[in-house]
Amino acid sequence: MATLFGFEIRRKADDQATASFAPLALDDGAHQVSTGGMYGTYVDLEGATRTEAEMITRYRRMSMQPECDMAIDDIIHEFIVYDEHNRLVEINLDKVKGLSNSTKKVIQEEFEYVLDLLEFNEKGYEVARHWYIDGRMFYHIIIDPDNVEDGIQELRYIDPRKIKKVRENKKERIPGTQVTVERTISEFFLFNNKGFVGYPGGTPTSAGQDQGVKIAKDAILHCTSGVMSEDNRMVLSHLHKAIKPLNQLRILEDATVIYRIARAPERRIFYIDVGNLPKMKAEQYLRDMMVKHKNRLIYDAETGQIRDDRKFMTMLEDYWLPRREGGRGTEISTLPGGQNLGEMDDVLYFQKKMYKSLNVPVSRLEPETGMTLGRATEINRDEVKFQKFIQRLRMRFSMLFDAALEKQLVLKGHMTPEEYADIRRNIKYDFKQDNYFTELKENEVITERINTVNAVDPFVGKYFSQDWVRRNILRMSDDEIMMLDQQIKDEADTDTEMDAALADPDMGTNNIDGTSGPPNDSEPPSDG
Repeated sequence: MATLFGFEIRRKADDQATASFAPLALDDGAHQVSTGGMYGTYVDLEGATRTEAEMITRYRRMSMQPECDMAIDDIIHEFIVYDEHNRLVEINLDKVKGLSNSTKKVIQEEFEYVLDLLEFNEKGYEVARHWYIDGRMFYHIIIDPDNVEDGIQELRYIDPRKIKKVRENKKERIPGTQVTVERTISEFFLFNNKGFVGYPGGTPTSAGQDQGVKIAKDAILHCTSGVMSEDNRMVLSHLHKAIKPLNQLRILEDATVIYRIARAPERRIFYIDVGNLPKMKAEQYLRDMMVKHKNRLIYDAETGQIRDDRKFMTMLEDYWLPRREGGRGTEISTLPGGQNLGEMDDVLYFQKKMYKSLNVPVSRLEPETGMTLGRATEINRDEVKFQKFIQRLRMRFSMLFDAALEKQLVLKGHMTPEEYADIRRNIKYDFKQDNYFTELKENEVITERINTVNAVDPFVGKYFSQDWVRRNILRMSDDEIMMLDQQIKDEADTDTEMDAALADPDMGTNNIDGTSGPPNDSEPPSDG
């Protein structure tokens, strides 16, 4: 602990009794090093060696491209749905067993406190966008060393190019065999404020490029994308698949612009009859004719002015060719401009390819294409796949909440690390959905199920049972069946009581005058 900065939560010792020749394949992006050494991690992309910091910088540059930025916005807007009245995400403890209501209430309060530390309800879009683009996110957990029971005081964001996780392993040989196993000795984070290799300010030749401050594992909040390189050594962003399509799109757009500038205008060819003039005089005569008939007005794109300048000659100028005596004399002909300037199929192809690489439906690329809400048959397959992709992103991002909640509960003494590990898998995080879209989808599902029940109703009691229909068509669970049966019974009892009250005059409702019994509609009999 003397060599580490920060705090460490004490856990029960893991003796790693079960040894295996196959090392663990983890997706936290930790740099695997041997005892006493430290090495950097590189990935070879398109023939160029890239470090982790260089890749993050490249991802951020990609996000500034218009097409890529539109795709990221579509993803994050589905990821984070803003609600004016409720929080963006809520914790769900329904499946957690063995906890009292008071303990669940404490967990709810601490989770809301963690959300406030992250400013998630105000900056949820920015937080999710940074995590998606970089492929990782780091927060420094700041506590009061003198009052640890007060919990987390601040969560401070750390640039992922300045920090990396290191896992120190030790190789051991199982006695009596030739099998070598790796055991984890320690895990910590390495922080360098100047950045590591590839970060602006750091160079591959800089001394101490892998040196920095060792920070305890529990003092850092860490969440990655889960996408790993081929050798499982580097964490990649979800944007990694779009690197090649985006580069191809940029090159093709630049080539299209150059072609249109060069081929769009019509140009003229002037054949000047120079007769029998000598070569020098013929050239001089041709230059005089060029100056005489040259376009003198020039448009300055920077200032927006039109000026007369004869010393500039561009590639879009007309052609001047001499012609000797005996030819057809002076002639002017016109070269046509580009004939295929309106074709954009190749550009649109690579735009769609880039959207597909980011798992965004291609239909969202066309602004004139409206979104149809209503029947399930009108929802295309790409939108369904996109919703599943968003759910995977939310599940992965929830690891950030899970790690922060664990630290908060342990520091404040509500739970031990072992107790939280027992309930961790049953804790769910519910993100806000697009309410209108979700409501329409649920209504459509219920309608289709009811139609199916009506179709099989004549066969209930002959080929199907009511329990089978409830479980297989209506998709009810055991708890739902018990709850609905009880509600149906209660409602039936209430209806029976009301029918009996209406049938019995003595149990009728009160009259207008406040008396009970049958209504007094007729006039009272007269004494006569």
